Amino acid sequence: MHNSIQVKISVDVADTSNLLIAQLNELGYEGFEELDTTLLAYCAEPSFDENDLQQLLSSHGAAYEKTVIPAQNWNAVWESNFSPVVVDNFVAVRAEFHPPIEGVEHEIVITPKMSFGTGHHATTRMMMQQMRGLAMEGKNIFDFGTGTGILAILAEKLGAASVLAIDYDEWCITNATENTARNHCQNIQLSQADVPPETNERFNIILANINKHIILQFLPILAKNLTNKANLLLSGLLAEDEQDILAATGPLGLFHISTTSLDKWICILLAKN
Repeated sequence: MHNSIQVKISVDVADTSNLLIAQLNELGYEGFEELDTTLLAYCAEPSFDENDLQQLLSSHGAAYEKTVIPAQNWNAVWESNFSPVVVDNFVAVRAEFHPPIEGVEHEIVITPKMSFGTGHHATTRMMMQQMRGLAMEGKNIFDFGTGTGILAILAEKLGAASVLAIDYDEWCITNATENTARNHCQNIQLSQADVPPETNERFNIILANINKHIILQFLPILAKNLTNKANLLLSGLLAEDEQDILAATGPLGLFHISTTSLDKWICILLAKN
């Protein structure tokens, strides 16, 4: 078992973070965690090449800090850095080593590995808040960019009949598989993919917590995959992205219901007639 390298990168824009993840993945980085203005990237120490890292980050004008994490301390590092997340009195997200959270309707227990969507980020919190108001009982749900799987897990806890959850990252699918099993989920299908399915299957609700670039790229497919009277819930978006998103959704038969905001991030709820 090797030591791991943690690289802490300062980022300002969600699109930059996602581009860096793709580029770092090509350099052998295997895990990522997105915070509000920081990207944490991880790789095994034998795979770390500081010259490649410096060359990549200099092209983005990004600063970084490097930390060596001893292999034997890996679990301790995550336990010390991962704290429970409580969203109103609606849902709590905690690790197995935390005590149960009292006073919430739903509790999700996850293994806090290095995939996006632990509930700490503003976009994930808003998605969970908005899901509270969506009627999911007996519905078919599609979770585009599932990360840790917590939105898919929450959808099942809210009564979804079926949930298709995809992510391009093998690490995320592995982690989401562990997390769905830990929460005794029966109706979630996980698949490694970077493109929404173009099938005859239609969804009552689609969840997409990704970024503006990916959302705009796949909006036509997402709209096509919605049933009538369906909802599309979007986040991973900055406040200044709202007008571009709404301009693209109108011609696709989607109408704007609401936009919520937290810090500099927004969550947009749309519906299809």
